[in-house]
Amino acid sequence: MKKTILITIIIACVTGLRAGEAAFQASLTPDVSVNTKDTQINGLTLSVWGENPQHALSLGFVNGSTGNDSQGLSWGFLANYSDTYTGVDLGMVNWSKVKFTGLQWGAVNVAKEFHGLQLGWVNYAESLRGVQVGFVNVARNNPWFKEFPDKLATGFPIVNWSF
Repeated sequence: MKKTILITIIIACVTGLRAGEAAFQASLTPDVSVNTKDTQINGLTLSVWGENPQHALSLGFVNGSTGNDSQGLSWGFLANYSDTYTGVDLGMVNWSKVKFTGLQWGAVNVAKEFHGLQLGWVNYAESLRGVQVGFVNVARNNPWFKEFPDKLATGFPIVNWSF
């Protein structure tokens, strides 16, 4: 019975994939991996350092998500980085180059455009639509108390927000 269930799951994963997609990725570096770094991963990524476009659960030391449609849960022991990402980043350092929507939880969280909740010691967003909770919170788009209570401040300890 267990074999039948396992075979059914594997067939479902494989038949749902298109060219340039994979259900699993394992990597030591982006160039030393099971799949090339431009392969879309729809499933599970296990990495020392990985970098792929993805809709996946990513577990590793450093997780990189490329492209404008990556999403899922990235749990990086050291760091998570992305271009545009929707989901959850858990790591010591979380960085999004273009846009992040969801939860970043780590010691340092950085995003150019951020929508959601940042929890960390240092939180930074050039454009914030959401809440930052930490020791240092910087939202560059917030004027200093001009629009309170809708916006708090450009930099503020403990909590900062912009909606």
